[in-house]
Amino acid sequence: MKRTYKYRLYPNKAQEETLGRTLETLRQVYNTALTQRKWHYQETRRGITYNQQALELREAKEEDRELLAVHSQVLQDALRRVDNSYNNFFRRLNDKKNGKKTKVGYPRYKSKNRYHSFTYPQSGFEVTRNPKRSKHSKLKLSKIGSIPIRYHRPIPKEAKIKTNTLVRKMGK
Repeated sequence: MKRTYKYRLYPNKAQEETLGRTLETLRQVYNTALTQRKWHYQETRRGITYNQQALELREAKEEDRELLAVHSQVLQDALRRVDNSYNNFFRRLNDKKNGKKTKVGYPRYKSKNRYHSFTYPQSGFEVTRNPKRSKHSKLKLSKIGSIPIRYHRPIPKEAKIKTNTLVRKMGK
């Protein structure tokens, strides 16, 4: 059974800046991947796959220091978002051709106001609970640090945490 638990983060100023830089770097990766897909199709009349973009991301990390400051799986997840938006676009196009009434919209570039979250899909995070003061626990994120969280709802002991998504809502 899948469950979602939401906890509020309380980062310090340095962690808040790091989270903001991470979000901005991922937004730029998303927009660059979208541009690359458009350009590749215009030049070759063939699409580019997630795997091809992931290989190019590995090469880009050698040149760009900002990419090194972000966990690798988080970067790959930004490319998966682009891939999912393209797959959804083409699925809706086929649905429209088959007579279904759906809106078809090409994937959008993301402005600072449209990119609010990033995901650690498998690893790079850990929830550590303070046994004495359970409400004052920490979320340890790779390349960011330990961020205090309000642990108001316990996670069952048999549960396995598989993904971690950080969302910025109303500037927090």
